[in-house]
Amino acid sequence: MKPSVPSSFRRWLLAAALSCASLGAAAESIVMASTTSTEQSGLFAHLLPAFTRASGVEVKVVALGTGQALDVGRRGDADVLFVHDVAAEEKFVAEGYGVKRYPVMYNDFVLVGPAADPAGVAGKDIVAGLRKLAAGNALFVSRGDKSGTHAAELRYWKAAGFEGEKGSGYKECGCGMGPALNIAASTGAYVLADRGTWLSFKNRADLKILVEGDRRLFNQYGVIVVNPAKYPHVKAAEAQKFVDWVISPAGQSAIAAYKIGGEQLFFPNANE
Repeated sequence: MKPSVPSSFRRWLLAAALSCASLGAAAESIVMASTTSTEQSGLFAHLLPAFTRASGVEVKVVALGTGQALDVGRRGDADVLFVHDVAAEEKFVAEGYGVKRYPVMYNDFVLVGPAADPAGVAGKDIVAGLRKLAAGNALFVSRGDKSGTHAAELRYWKAAGFEGEKGSGYKECGCGMGPALNIAASTGAYVLADRGTWLSFKNRADLKILVEGDRRLFNQYGVIVVNPAKYPHVKAAEAQKFVDWVISPAGQSAIAAYKIGGEQLFFPNANE
């Protein structure tokens, strides 16, 4: 007599078969070099599975500061970039490393610091806030990693009149946004952060947003396919599928739908 197979085991076999079929459907994969904020905010965990379901293309993310991500693209070690430093992105394309830059979404930067705000920076003016930090030698954690956030921070310091010395409390960590926020939380320091990573950050201690709403704090993100004319091994067709999807109504809706605690982290603007 043929032994019966338990129903639980049959269900397991079916689940395993479906899992294998799902993996087989996503046979193609691309490498995306991206800013850390899109990864650490949780956006990609929400966004990329939706793209894979729609296209059958998997995305392997290398999360770095924007400057480092652009360098990865310059070496031909990525198929597509998802970054946030418009001037650097345009330069990347102008030099022939990228095919075209597409705007995708935006949010903003915020100046975060101790709730007691010993430097008295609270308000809407980022330049005035940085001047107070420098004047009081307040502790300030800079990412110092050539990221889009670091580039923006340096622009604000320059506007405040500080291209060199920024006060004895200014320290560079050479790290991503999450670690920079952790350092600020543990030392009671100020730090410039993108709002998306801040909203997803759990270890806040007594940190709070102190400066926001300045139009200069606008933070635009873009995507670029690495130029296959320069690097023939680049999977340009698959990378373009991602670009086309993320700027399509489906991709833009997926970006808008990502929220933490009911608060939207990124705002699609591909068609503006």
